[in-house]
Amino acid sequence: MSSNNPTTDAVARRDEHRLRSGHLGVLAVAFFVISAAAPLTGMAGGAPVAMLLGNGPGMPGSYVVVTLLMLIFAVGYVAMARHHAAAGAFYSYVARAMGGSAGGAAAWVALLGYNAMQTGLYGLWGFASAAFVQTAFSVTVPWWVMALGAWALIAVLGYRQIDLSLKVLGVLVACEFLMVAAFDVMVLIKGGSGGTGGLSLSPFSLHSFAVGSPALGLLFAAASFIGFEATTIYSEEAKQPERTIPRATYLAVLTIGIFFMLTSWLMVNAYGDNSTLQAFLVSDALGGDPTNFLFAMSSSYLGDFLTNYVMLFLFATSLFAALLAFHNAVARYLYALGRDGLVPEQLGHTHEVHLSPHMGSISQSVVAFVVIAIFAITGKDPVLTLFTWLTQLGTLAITYLMAAAALAVLVFFLRNPSLEPSTWRRLIAPAIAFAGLLVLSVFATMKFSFLIGGSSVLGWVLPALVPVAVAIGWVSAEMLRKREPAAYAQIGRNRAVQLTEAENL
Repeated sequence: MSSNNPTTDAVARRDEHRLRSGHLGVLAVAFFVISAAAPLTGMAGGAPVAMLLGNGPGMPGSYVVVTLLMLIFAVGYVAMARHHAAAGAFYSYVARAMGGSAGGAAAWVALLGYNAMQTGLYGLWGFASAAFVQTAFSVTVPWWVMALGAWALIAVLGYRQIDLSLKVLGVLVACEFLMVAAFDVMVLIKGGSGGTGGLSLSPFSLHSFAVGSPALGLLFAAASFIGFEATTIYSEEAKQPERTIPRATYLAVLTIGIFFMLTSWLMVNAYGDNSTLQAFLVSDALGGDPTNFLFAMSSSYLGDFLTNYVMLFLFATSLFAALLAFHNAVARYLYALGRDGLVPEQLGHTHEVHLSPHMGSISQSVVAFVVIAIFAITGKDPVLTLFTWLTQLGTLAITYLMAAAALAVLVFFLRNPSLEPSTWRRLIAPAIAFAGLLVLSVFATMKFSFLIGGSSVLGWVLPALVPVAVAIGWVSAEMLRKREPAAYAQIGRNRAVQLTEAENL
């Protein structure tokens, strides 16, 4: 029955589209976060570059520090999750705490960040998968052909029920974990220095942590946690979200942090000479490419076949898992924004059968296709340009978004102190997380030219997209306020869940 109020009717019409609720458990939700972290890719691609540009043998200590920061962030984050569930995650936190316009700004930063991460990963996937085909079958395939193959499969998986994506991710993540775990176990058994020496805890010392640029080391370590908010992105689809989301968040953070810390420590020990590590990473022994470091170390412990074929294959599938995880995150963000009226309403529609955010999925697939096509036609290097430029932009945007979410938690509990009796969860932890993440974000902005290879023009053009996204999101929310005040009042809410706590927004 119509209310004869166009604004209210528009909200009700958009609310008819629901995700498949009560379906995902703790392990399922955690899988999406861990998949986005891409453990094997992080260790083979991210950690060696972090060692080279950051603090060398001190990177294991950097992972410890950032893991602690993420756990502190999670304290307030999951405390608020008990009172708030929505597919928009970080942006919905900002909207709930600081109003719809701030939420709109955060939403567009999220869209920028996750789309940049997802499309940028196609560059590294194309390069890695083409390298595997060349090694295994002696067939040369252009990177963009491999990228489009993955793009087509991800488009299908994202369109269908989340169960199918979960099954694919489960297999891929399990395989890459087993591969790296095999390396870890063999180093623990054989010892460091290629199996000729013992294991040292010196990578965790303050002396090692202070080598080179510790700040850059921390920045690279923080990038390993991008995709963190996937836990709350799936809150509307989770079983008992007030319990599932906190548990999945802590499980994901601890799994990523411990895994990256332990494996990076064993990688440093496998090489065995802290004083020459950074020089070795760009030496002829690795072809001048630090991303060959894990493969070079693995040969001594796992043998050539497992390293050159199995590990290389799983390196590519690790990237595929991350692509699929980020695709699902973007699709759900677009669904939440469409439902809130911040983007075209059709993007907030769910599939009649699969109950998936299929319109958001299609939109993300279109964006990814266009970006791949542009870089393929222009002949740009898929790793040095597509991957590096866009994933660094995505990391920057999402780091700022995480800082905003930490501030939102602090503001939310300042306005609703009765909802959380613990001062640590309500005030101290969110304040520490906000300060730490803001410092990392500002530092990343200052060093952006360096992070993307020294381009002075792109060094300010790409970071400038973040405030542009803020402005677009803010304006779109203000336009919604004038056009549909009832919809504006509901930005960031899960309107399928009736929240009864008093608010002073």
